[in-house]
Amino acid sequence: MISSVYRHLKLLINLKEVHGFEVSIIFTDKNFSMKIKPVFILLAPILLFSFKGDSFKKEQLKFATVRTAYNEKWAVVKEKLSKSGVDTTNFEIFIRVFKQDAKLEVWAKSKNIAQYRLVENYTICESSGELGPKRKQGDGQVPEGFYHVSGFNPASAFYLSLGVSYPNESDLIKCGGAKANPGGDIMIHGNCVTIGCMPLTDDKIKEVYVMAVEARNHGQQTIPIHIFPTELTAQGMAKLKSLTSDTTKLHFWNNLQTGYDYFETNKLLPKISVVKNGDYKVE
Repeated sequence: MISSVYRHLKLLINLKEVHGFEVSIIFTDKNFSMKIKPVFILLAPILLFSFKGDSFKKEQLKFATVRTAYNEKWAVVKEKLSKSGVDTTNFEIFIRVFKQDAKLEVWAKSKNIAQYRLVENYTICESSGELGPKRKQGDGQVPEGFYHVSGFNPASAFYLSLGVSYPNESDLIKCGGAKANPGGDIMIHGNCVTIGCMPLTDDKIKEVYVMAVEARNHGQQTIPIHIFPTELTAQGMAKLKSLTSDTTKLHFWNNLQTGYDYFETNKLLPKISVVKNGDYKVE
């Protein structure tokens, strides 16, 4: 019975990464059944562990994919961190994504240093949708905005995955609330396939995942993820304006630019809040 439940729960984890399924597990006195049906609902982040100290890493290392990632990539990751001047025994990370450039950056800093330093650029190997925010289930869009890692999935159907905290407060206001069906289950993952996510090759997700596990294990409760349409320099903004006359998108990108500029200038993370109309306030 227990092994059967485990197999079905493992299937549940994988199905939750394929958008648009509802899974119901029904227990009776002697057995249980499972119903699967396609729906359009916002699914919860997957496997958000909340362990203290080394126990988080220990739990992650119970999975073969994570052990493989550490065996193959921990030495590589430590060298990259060291070259960036980051203490490999106690650090925090920040992830930044540029959709048009198909680029995912990992920044890091030692706990006793305020400013972040660039550790590595990774290529996003597949994409879907167009420039602009995600606003509804099934639109194929990669979100844009200010997020954080919402979960770690060492048993991912896409090798390894980090959940992205979409939809956030801003998204819910801008799309008209949860009843408007904004979608969900956005991830940074391996396997180089996507509908609205940010996939890397399996080789590269190992590095990003290991850095995220180490940062979380050292006590970083919130790992920020900032997702932009492109680098929001004056040149980048001019290019975006040449691509569309959509005033809603242009207003949104101007709003995102305040957060982009703050980090570019200070190499510090801005304090982000959301005002009544869903715009971000950057401090």
